[in-house]
Amino acid sequence: MGDETSPRAEEPTRSRIRIRSPSDLLAGSWLLALAAFALWAGRGLDAGSLRAMGPGMIPRGVALTIAGVGLLLVGLSLLKDGGSLGRWPLRGPLFVTLAMLAFALTIRTVGLAVAGPLVVVVGGAASPESRPRELVIFGLVMTALCVGLFRYLLSLPIPVLIIPGVITL
Repeated sequence: MGDETSPRAEEPTRSRIRIRSPSDLLAGSWLLALAAFALWAGRGLDAGSLRAMGPGMIPRGVALTIAGVGLLLVGLSLLKDGGSLGRWPLRGPLFVTLAMLAFALTIRTVGLAVAGPLVVVVGGAASPESRPRELVIFGLVMTALCVGLFRYLLSLPIPVLIIPGVITL
């Protein structure tokens, strides 16, 4: 009975991949997913050539750069120790997402004069350190600068203020 070996001793040893930085792995994976989505969304755009750039060249280049950074982060997650995932606060992502949705829903219906301050106030709620009064002042100043830049300096057809049946600027 001395020569009998246990079943574990007969199994070949497997080398397991050890993730040393889960946060880098997750960040890299999200960047790879974002790059894949961007490449998919821009698949119909012609890239052109370096002499005659097409409308798809810059988006494709940015998507490939993001994919490269994602691959780098995934690789580093296997090589370097890093932070764990820990708790995920939802306040920041929730209010930033709500701010983007609010801007998208209001820019064409009521104009930049309302959408600008709204996005600053809603987005500012993502931080517990923000103060409502400062956010309103900052939103009004930034909106005035954006109206001056986009509407008057660049002559872009961005609606400034829309009140149906009353005024359209």
